[in-house]
Amino acid sequence: MGSIARSAANNITTSGVFTSNAIANSSVTGITVLANASDGITLISSQTASSSASLSFTTGINSTYKAYKFVFVNIHPASQSDLQFQGSTNGGSSYGIAITSTVFRAFHYEADNGDGLAYITNSDLAQSTSFQPLVQITTLGNAADDCLSGSLTIFNPSSTTYVKHFISSASAVEIGNFTSYVAGYFNTTSAINAFQFKMGTGNIDDGKIYLYGIK
Repeated sequence: MGSIARSAANNITTSGVFTSNAIANSSVTGITVLANASDGITLISSQTASSSASLSFTTGINSTYKAYKFVFVNIHPASQSDLQFQGSTNGGSSYGIAITSTVFRAFHYEADNGDGLAYITNSDLAQSTSFQPLVQITTLGNAADDCLSGSLTIFNPSSTTYVKHFISSASAVEIGNFTSYVAGYFNTTSAINAFQFKMGTGNIDDGKIYLYGIK
């Protein structure tokens, strides 16, 4: 065995694992600092809908992370409607924080006979405690293959100093593609520790929502 091979072999245990001496900064034999695996984005929980009136996330939302991201995958409604959300400052006992928001939407029909880009006045809120639509109202169809996918990010919901900003983008299918962009803020300096999602009309027939924490 050559000297290089012997040197390498001396840094590996009989089970094939690098010894601590093999780790240092400039190379595999020189690393002293490793990235913290808990930094970045971390999956906290997920929920799967099954003819559900709503999906609520009431745990895991605290000061551990500076931002929280919900990811929606194939949300299918029981009836043509829109996915909506609201926050809670009391762990989910009630939902209804004042929201001010803006909404715009791009669309393109499957038949290529219509398209456009517009600000959506019937989906924005002005100091309203209603649920915030994440797509334009009734642009999510309930045909067998219709669904919504997208994401929603909440910034620093545990702050007791500032309002809580959010931003969302979601793509919904009805007779074509409807992509909505929603942004706004919860006008409260109380910590928000729970969120609920529901359809504007009817149940969430199918689909999954993931909750991630971002450091």
